[in-house]
Amino acid sequence: MSQDEIAAGENKMGIMSVNRLLLTMSLPMMASMLVQALYNIVDSIFVSRISENALTAVSLAFPIQSVMIAMGAGMGVGVNAILSRSLGEKDYNSVNRSALNGIFLSLVNYIIFVFVGIFAVRPFYMSQTSDPEIIGYGTDYLTLVCCLSFGVYFQFIFERLLQSTGRTFATMITQTMGAVINIILDPIFIFGLLGMPAMGVKGAALATVIGQIVAATFAFILNLRINTDIRLRFSGFRPDPDIIKKIYSVGLPSIIMQSIGSIMVYGLNKILIAFSSTATAVFGVYFKLQSFVFLPVFGLNNGMVPILAYNYGARRRDRMTGTIKYAIIYAFIIMSAGTAVFWIFADKLLILFAASDHMMSMGIPALRIISIHFPIASFCIIIGSVFQALGRAVYSMINSIMRQVVVLLPVAYLLSLTGNVNNVWWSFPIAEIMSFTVTTLFLLKINREIISKV
Repeated sequence: MSQDEIAAGENKMGIMSVNRLLLTMSLPMMASMLVQALYNIVDSIFVSRISENALTAVSLAFPIQSVMIAMGAGMGVGVNAILSRSLGEKDYNSVNRSALNGIFLSLVNYIIFVFVGIFAVRPFYMSQTSDPEIIGYGTDYLTLVCCLSFGVYFQFIFERLLQSTGRTFATMITQTMGAVINIILDPIFIFGLLGMPAMGVKGAALATVIGQIVAATFAFILNLRINTDIRLRFSGFRPDPDIIKKIYSVGLPSIIMQSIGSIMVYGLNKILIAFSSTATAVFGVYFKLQSFVFLPVFGLNNGMVPILAYNYGARRRDRMTGTIKYAIIYAFIIMSAGTAVFWIFADKLLILFAASDHMMSMGIPALRIISIHFPIASFCIIIGSVFQALGRAVYSMINSIMRQVVVLLPVAYLLSLTGNVNNVWWSFPIAEIMSFTVTTLFLLKINREIISKV
């Protein structure tokens, strides 16, 4: 960094070497994502000690939790891309307006899920199973998660504001803090340690939301104290329809894309529960375990998107293409390592969840077959975020719909007709091959229309 650049106060996203910048931006996010993955798994490990039905109930909650996260993360993606681009263009008024409208949208999201928690949770469970114990466990768990979801929504937005301005180390602190609190409180609330009453699955939910609330509070404080690129002034604030439209023009495809994932999970749960509740529990365990592989890559994405958006705004094609190249390499390494772990240690991973012999016989081939698609998915995940950063998030949305609804679910259903649950797992590699093809075609198009013209 030259003295002139330092004097001008140039943001590091426009000057630091691309590889070093990507690592600097991404590693804190990847570390915090690993902690997030850890507490997701610990949650289920403790719940599995209650019973397999309790584990199944928490697994069946995933579609609604996924939609909840999709709305927060998708809105955050929009704020992230627009704010970083405005920062690159030195449009500080747009930076501040984007931040305030993102906070307003977080509040709106929370209000929506209060109503979901009150009115929709029990019917949601009854649509998947008739087992009264699973319905009871699930309703207790998911109602609490929804009605106290203000923590997760404000955590999303305040961490995204830090990420958008390059302060990813701060978000690592907040996410780690929330995750550690959850891990500590889980056994205390679930089993009634240290004089607390044993709350079972309600305790798991309460530990989760308390961790989110603490993380959100600390992220807000850090924005006020250290985020000098943004000025949060709430007096006289009015929602700005133009800014909100811009946020969702980028973020809505991401929301739809992740919500499509919850439709896929809901549909696959319906297919699997026809075999047994154990098959559904295996699928839930897979989703918890795969977060150790996918979340670090999403952390890499979170570091990559503001770099791309900033340099797109600054018209630096060389830095954009360099960022994409390094991100693909690192994602491929992570995902390939994930496949190796799932193949070598499948039995050890399932033992963590108190798996019965029946669950082991079903789970080992499931983990091995599904994980075949990880290395292919690395390319699709990174390029999907490139589309979002460059204002073409609709490409990611189309690809996601094709992968999960047009291919994965129908293929899973057809394979289930063979009567062998192990065949159902092959729907994941088959769908990912299609996704790779579509992603490549869209990348060629966006390179021709946008990147090559920067």
